Amino acid sequence: MSDMNGTKATFFEEFCRQQGFGYVRFDYTGHGQSSGKFEEGTISAWTEDTLAVLDEITQGPQILVGSSMGGWVMVLAALQRKARIAGLMGIAAAPDFVQPLILDKLSHQHQKEIETKGVCYIPVVADEEPFPISLKFIQDGKQQIVLNKSIDLQCPIRLVHGLEDSEVPWEFSQKLLERSTSNDVTLTLVKNGDHRLSKPHELAILADTLKALVSSLQLEN
Repeated sequence: MSDMNGTKATFFEEFCRQQGFGYVRFDYTGHGQSSGKFEEGTISAWTEDTLAVLDEITQGPQILVGSSMGGWVMVLAALQRKARIAGLMGIAAAPDFVQPLILDKLSHQHQKEIETKGVCYIPVVADEEPFPISLKFIQDGKQQIVLNKSIDLQCPIRLVHGLEDSEVPWEFSQKLLERSTSNDVTLTLVKNGDHRLSKPHELAILADTLKALVSSLQLEN
């Protein structure tokens, strides 16, 4: 449920402005400043949001940067717009996370609530609203998996993941590396890095990774 005012999103905007790169950040439907209800959203719907931004707001070759769930969405979007994508950068990417990270860990009570009510609410952090998980989201997520086959993308891909990520294990990024058909894929593992990767030295790693990717592509700003 992160939005475009998060630490990494705003950090990248300032970094890109300093480097003279074009930059777009946006909220998926049901997130942040966008309309809609979060619990009605799905991976495929948020991929459509991404494609709409790509098609209607940007021009020329683009680098997609996706964090956590966004790492899954960026792959799905890139597969549908191969000619527009110059490169990908995944930060703690979580492709196909619905089954192993949500469904397999739901209590029997929560599973029953989803089956009977279509949604359950899971407490995540004290004093914050519980996290809604809908049957629609789960069913759609099962239809959008990408790691069960080769991922036919030839663009450069850069992945950064924290070794201490307790929410999305770094092996998700490793699997994405292995499944990608591109010959130009690297995975940077950050010692002691958690899921957020928002500490100053971690943000510096992300900035260096993106800058090097842009330089290697020799894109016009």
